[in-house]
Amino acid sequence: MTGKRGKLLTFPGLINTHSLLGRALLRATMILQQWWLILAVECIFICTSSQSFPQNRLCAFQVTPRTNRFATVGNVSGSVQLCENTTCCVGYYRVIDGQPKVDVLACDIVEKSCPDATCKAQKRFNGRQIKCVCNTDLCNSNITWTPESAEPPPTYSYFLDKLKKAIILTGTLVVLCFLLLIVAAKWRSQFKKKNAESATRLETRTIKLNKEKPPFLDDYSVSRLCSCQTTKTSEIDVANIELQQIVGNGHFANVWQGKFQGSTVAVKVFPAGWKTKFTAEKEVYELPLMKHAGIVHFLGTGRKLDGGSWLIVLQFAECGSLHSYLCKHTTNWKSSLKLCRSLSQGLSYLHSDLHRHGLHKPPVAHRDFSSSNVLVRADGTCVLCDFGCSTILHSCSGHHHWQSHTTNMEGHAQLGTLRYMSPEILEGHVNLRNSWCLMQGDIYALALLLWEIWMRCSDLFEGGIAPQHLLPYESELGANVTLERIVQHVVHMDERPSIPKHWETLPQGSVLQELLTDCWDCDPDARLTAQCVADRLVSLESCCTP
Repeated sequence: MTGKRGKLLTFPGLINTHSLLGRALLRATMILQQWWLILAVECIFICTSSQSFPQNRLCAFQVTPRTNRFATVGNVSGSVQLCENTTCCVGYYRVIDGQPKVDVLACDIVEKSCPDATCKAQKRFNGRQIKCVCNTDLCNSNITWTPESAEPPPTYSYFLDKLKKAIILTGTLVVLCFLLLIVAAKWRSQFKKKNAESATRLETRTIKLNKEKPPFLDDYSVSRLCSCQTTKTSEIDVANIELQQIVGNGHFANVWQGKFQGSTVAVKVFPAGWKTKFTAEKEVYELPLMKHAGIVHFLGTGRKLDGGSWLIVLQFAECGSLHSYLCKHTTNWKSSLKLCRSLSQGLSYLHSDLHRHGLHKPPVAHRDFSSSNVLVRADGTCVLCDFGCSTILHSCSGHHHWQSHTTNMEGHAQLGTLRYMSPEILEGHVNLRNSWCLMQGDIYALALLLWEIWMRCSDLFEGGIAPQHLLPYESELGANVTLERIVQHVVHMDERPSIPKHWETLPQGSVLQELLTDCWDCDPDARLTAQCVADRLVSLESCCTP
């Protein structure tokens, strides 16, 4: 025993026991930290993925013929609907004589955040309509509401909820990164002495490289990250422009047909006092990647030699504005679909956020989308123009902000042509710094333009005789519409242009009606995107022939 103990006490490996034990503990600590990080990431994944696979929700169901599209978002059995793609139940109520009357009870038509377990009232349109969204079975059958309660909710809470989720997820990632930095710092301190010499050599090499690096490269990389720049201005020598005749008159400018370098062009002439409008439109045309078949081709700008008017030179559209074209021509099904498809594709491109070859085209909301601000080319396609009221989302050095080109807004959102304004814009319930809100206003106007085009399609009317061209709401409100009358008709009464009843008997009739109602819905969140409209029109072309 003593000899064995003595042998044990004098074993040569004892000298390195402390060192080996320290390394083993260090390794074990690192392994535990790695497993902890893996478990944390898995927990985050489980939490987020659990929202991606929702259980089917049961909602109370009640609709009207006008809101029958809600029947398509789930299986209906009597007064109950089983949702297919959402966990949210929705209820819309009209306030009549101080009491809520059911307008819609159903599964929500689009997936949104619905944190409330009960149906809490959200006032809309100055209290004339109530909406609630909730996340438990049949929760929309009972609404929590009193006339004195429920302040109007923040506009488009869907995005606020998304922002909250993004902040929570970002915070979690920041914590994980902080822990990783702590682990890295400890690891570095363990081996700092061992790697000091190599680190010194690396630092020396880095300093040398930095001295050799041209100083302008850093500035260039920063400027490439900033999309607040436009393409190089294409200045035109106005002496080479020949103005021939006026083809259009606007509030801010007149449009001339002219000649430039042997080609027929359109020249938009702004008086000297409207330089702000000239600059606004010029900046949109000069954005990178703005060249598209659905947007009128921009040739350049200039100023008259006397220092007066400002000029924007554009490709000439032979058929004039869409409004004048529809006044003079009817169309067949194929040509009307061509107009609609090119129109929606142009708007989709305008709304897109593109990064190509180091260039960035930010999304643009038109904000004055009407048949007078769309041109028709000789090939029967539409192009968008007139961007003086548009809003561009710029992004500079990682900071996002809206740059609005409008200077006459006087603190409200009512901008553009009155009869094409969406309900939320007419009411002034729009967050002007929210891209979705502004673009969904364009979608509402797009629906009115599609309606205008199809109302002049001879194949959609008995005997091939289309009615005379009318502007939206012209038959109901007359040619000179007022703000009070359009608000009463569109917002308070929730009316839309009349869709001919006989369209229901046509092969494509139900599809047309659904497309229009999905675009001019009173709820901006329920409207389609421009790209979705374009995709539906492509499928409509392949499946429906009168």
